[in-house]
Amino acid sequence: MTDLGISLALLATTVLLCEATRRLISRLFSGKDYAIYLVEIVSTYQLCACTHELKVLGEVGRIEPHIALTLTFIITVVHVITFHGAFANPNGAIENVYRKNITGKAAVARITCMFIGGEAAQLLVPHIWSLGLSDHHLRHKRFGFKCFSPINGSLLEAAGVELACTFAVQAAVLHIHKLDERFHAPVIAAVITSLVYSGGHISGAVFNPIMAFSVQFPCTGHTLLEYAFVYWLGPVIGMAMCILLFDKIIPLLSGKSTMGLGIPVVQKKKIQ
Repeated sequence: MTDLGISLALLATTVLLCEATRRLISRLFSGKDYAIYLVEIVSTYQLCACTHELKVLGEVGRIEPHIALTLTFIITVVHVITFHGAFANPNGAIENVYRKNITGKAAVARITCMFIGGEAAQLLVPHIWSLGLSDHHLRHKRFGFKCFSPINGSLLEAAGVELACTFAVQAAVLHIHKLDERFHAPVIAAVITSLVYSGGHISGAVFNPIMAFSVQFPCTGHTLLEYAFVYWLGPVIGMAMCILLFDKIIPLLSGKSTMGLGIPVVQKKKIQ
């Protein structure tokens, strides 16, 4: 089997195992409030583990850019379809606190679960690479699984890219309900893939604080504070700016209500 084929098999196996775990959680803890926290851990692990593999496939395996972007699109569609209510992104939890869909306590708990899932991926994926299933895994192991910072511009430029990418994704999420539900996953995936293509060469185009924590923070080249500035502060500000624009500024200028633009009423139920 080729290196690409092995990576695809690993991605598929990760998703299938995580999906089986989510279904098991749903059966064992049906109706329990804490079930969503377990799903959050599993879904964040899936997101980060798959991203680790895609990153190594691109940087060590040197696959063609169009193949990498195609894989990004496909795996994003899969993530959107399979997450079962998990955010796998602190911005999602923060936004839902703002919209009073969940409590602040619940958001802190879910973000903690995200860190657990991201840390689990960071610790477990190298053990899978150690099996030497493909040549690029062996090469990565030979160099101690080291990775290097994807930031190729200044810190301000990189943070600006992360901010802009988050703004664009948030805008898409706010308005995606206007489309037929069948198109939600592919449209979000298309937006994310386009942003990865546009901004990846400057910052890596991560625009997810937990995914950055798991995949980018261990890389050499910048300090923890510098990574936090780019990959945490940038996305949070980007999300806040998008919500401010579409929930406050535009409705104010148009004279319309500012209550929860772009968010279906059915999502207003508070989760403890």
